[in-house]
Amino acid sequence: EVQLVESGGGLVQAGGSLRLSCAVSGFGFDDYGIGWFRQAPGKEREGVSCIGMTDVNTYQNDPVRGRFAVSRDSSKNTVYLDMNNLKPEDTAVYYCAAVTAIYCGYQWEQYEAVSWGQGTQVTVSS
Repeated sequence: EVQLVESGGGLVQAGGSLRLSCAVSGFGFDDYGIGWFRQAPGKEREGVSCIGMTDVNTYQNDPVRGRFAVSRDSSKNTVYLDMNNLKPEDTAVYYCAAVTAIYCGYQWEQYEAVSWGQGTQVTVSS
């Protein structure tokens, strides 16, 4: 069974940092890429960052490029989202998902998400 569990959310002041973790089980990183999404109240879910199956390539969407970074530790079956210089507009529930992305690039969100985590709340105060 494919499972993903996020952790690491919380309350942080603007300009601060958080690291989110996505622990995966039931599949290997050669099977799926991992996408990070977020959904703020009253807004549609949007893609944030992606790490592909092969070559460990990564992609950050425009609103977070230069501030967020995604990485993975295969020995721990965990993908990380490092978020720096957080802004109030980053406030959202953050989700990780197993995506059928061999390579992450522009519009990677169009790949199918086959399984989702439960989400973790990130709140950035001004």
